[in-house]
Amino acid sequence: SSAIQDVVIPETPIAEDDLLEKLRPLIADSMNSATPSFIGHMNSMPTTISILGDLVASALSNNMLFHETSPVFTTLELSLMKQFAQLFGLGEHAGGFLLGSGTMGNLQALAVARNVQFGSMEKGIGALPKSPVILASEAAHASVRKAAMILGLGTAGVIPVATDENSRMRPEALQDEIEKAKADGHHPFCVVATAGTTVTGNIDPLVETGRIAREHGLWFHVDAAYGGALIFSEKYRGRLAGVEHADSITFNPQKWLYVSQGCAMALFRNMREMENAFRVPSPYATDAGLVCNLGEITVHGSRRVEVLKLWLSLQHIGANGYAQLVDEGCHLSEYFLRKVKERPFLQLEGQPDMNILCFRGTPESLPSARWDEWNSSLQTHLLREKDVFLSLPPYRGVRWLRAVLLNPYADENLVERLFDWIDSFAMSVN
Repeated sequence: SSAIQDVVIPETPIAEDDLLEKLRPLIADSMNSATPSFIGHMNSMPTTISILGDLVASALSNNMLFHETSPVFTTLELSLMKQFAQLFGLGEHAGGFLLGSGTMGNLQALAVARNVQFGSMEKGIGALPKSPVILASEAAHASVRKAAMILGLGTAGVIPVATDENSRMRPEALQDEIEKAKADGHHPFCVVATAGTTVTGNIDPLVETGRIAREHGLWFHVDAAYGGALIFSEKYRGRLAGVEHADSITFNPQKWLYVSQGCAMALFRNMREMENAFRVPSPYATDAGLVCNLGEITVHGSRRVEVLKLWLSLQHIGANGYAQLVDEGCHLSEYFLRKVKERPFLQLEGQPDMNILCFRGTPESLPSARWDEWNSSLQTHLLREKDVFLSLPPYRGVRWLRAVLLNPYADENLVERLFDWIDSFAMSVN
C-alpha cells in the first residue's frame, strides 16, 4: 500500500502528534468492514462496546495463562463458556474456553479427539498400527486440513466427503467413506460436520452425520464458527438440529455476534474428559484449586483477555437483540435470493441456509469460457465505481460472486441498488 512509507525502526523517538499523522493514511487505506456495502466476507463490524472491552483488556494486561494472573477473567470466561455449552445443548458436564480464532478452535478440538480416541497424549501416534484419519465435508474449512498436518496425520489424513447440490455433506457418502477407510487399513476417529461452510454458508445434516459418527464410535466435531449464531434465533435455530449431539463445537463470536477480532471458542461435551486428554501442567504455576489454569488446558500459553469484550457485547445487546440481528440477516438474504432468481443471466450456487449467497453471471452473449472473466470484471466495477465489495471465490471449478449479508446496516435499498448496477453493467457489456 502507498500508505506504508516508512517501516524502518527509528533511532530516536517520534512525538505522538507525528505518529498520529503517520497513522492517518494507514487507516484511510485499510478495508472498512463497518460500511454497509462491505458484503464480501465473514468480517463483521465490531460493537462499540467490544472495542471498549479491547481497550480495557489491553490496559489491564492480565494474562489468561494462569488463574493467579487473571483471576476475575478466568472465572468469567469459564462461567460464560458453560452458558454457551448449555445454549448448544451439550449437557451438564460441558464447558469450554476462548481462543484466538476458529482455526485454533478446530485444532484444539481435533487434538482432544485424537488423544481421547487413541490415548495418544503421552506417546503420540507414531506407534499406532493403523493410520488415523478424519472425515470432513469436501467443503470444510481449510483449518481442518491444517490441524491434521500439525497433529501428525498430514493433510492426506483428512478424507473429503462428497456434498450435494447445496454443498451439504451427503450422509450416505460419509457412511461409504468410513467403511472404505477401514477396508483400506486406516483408523477413522473423527467426523467433522460444518455449520456454515466458508464459501456458500451451508449446513451439513447434523442429525444424520452425528448418528453415523456415534454408530462407528467416532468423535463428532461441529465447526459452527459462523453458523453457530443461529442458536440465538427461535426462527432459524432448527437448522442446527443435531448440534446438541456434538462432542465438541467451534464457534466464533467475532463473526455474527459482532465482537472485535479475535474471539472464538471451543466447547466440549465433557470438560473432565477434555482436561484428562490435553492438560499439560506448568511446574511454575500455582495450583488454581477448583478453577483450572487455562494455559494448561488450551493450545495457547500466554493469552490476552478476550472474554471482556464478549461479555460486554452480550450484556449490551442481549439474547433477544442477537436473535433480531440473525433474523434480519437471514431475511435480507431471502430478498437477495429473489433478486438473483428474477434475472435469467444470473446463476445461483445452491440454496442458502443462512445469510450467505453465491451467484454468477452467465451472459448468453459470451462463451462459457469467458464467464469467469465477466464476473471478475463485474466485481472490479462494483468496487471501484460503486464502492460495493463482493468477494470472488473459486468453487467447483468456476468463480462465484459471494455476498455475506452480515452488516446490520445493509438493507433492501442497498440490495435494490446493487442489482440495478449489475443490470446496467450487463447491458453495457452486451
